Amino acid sequence: MKIKRFFLVAATALALPVAGMNVGAAEQPVKAAKSAKGKVSGANVFNRLLKKDKQRNAPPSEDGIHDAANDGTHVLQPPIIAYDGLPTTEFGNYVDWVKALDTGLLKPRYDRFDPAVEPLVMDLDIVREVKASMPDVVFPHKPHTQWLHCSNCHPKIFIPQKNANVITMSAILLGTKCGVCHGKVSFPITTKSCKVCHSKPKPANWKPPKSEASLKTPWR
Repeated sequence: MKIKRFFLVAATALALPVAGMNVGAAEQPVKAAKSAKGKVSGANVFNRLLKKDKQRNAPPSEDGIHDAANDGTHVLQPPIIAYDGLPTTEFGNYVDWVKALDTGLLKPRYDRFDPAVEPLVMDLDIVREVKASMPDVVFPHKPHTQWLHCSNCHPKIFIPQKNANVITMSAILLGTKCGVCHGKVSFPITTKSCKVCHSKPKPANWKPPKSEASLKTPWR
């Protein structure tokens, strides 16, 4: 009996630290969740585009996009100097780039080596219907093709075919589709800039579309 009791006590003593370790390990995620309460989740890295800038049009070395350790970054002209004299707006990086193009304040060079090359400008608006109540998206080719050749976007980013591209805000904020440029080299996506793309109001008789399940078995 004494031998059995000895082994029972010893086994219990060995089990207690293990159990304690398991409890401690289980508490770690809870503590982490409590400490992260009210903060932007590190998992949703795209949320950095929605946070308010600490400094308006910060220098390249401080904007969180350029590599501050690269000497070339410090040679770049600070935006606050580069943007001086350009028409302003309330969203993005606070420059109305389309107005700057229309008024001739900006004349992008279409070819790096030959300044005489004329841009291939395409004046075509694409309307993308939004299923939700948000206004539909109007994509203007003209200002984009004044800056870029078609091959920058087609076909690698966007397939030039109707209904061939699935575009969501999550995809954009994660740096794909429109987010390949917007948020990096073009004006970022912010709450104030929504209306720039979502610019076509829904018709007065618009109703939200029903799902396939609702169409097959409608409420009676």
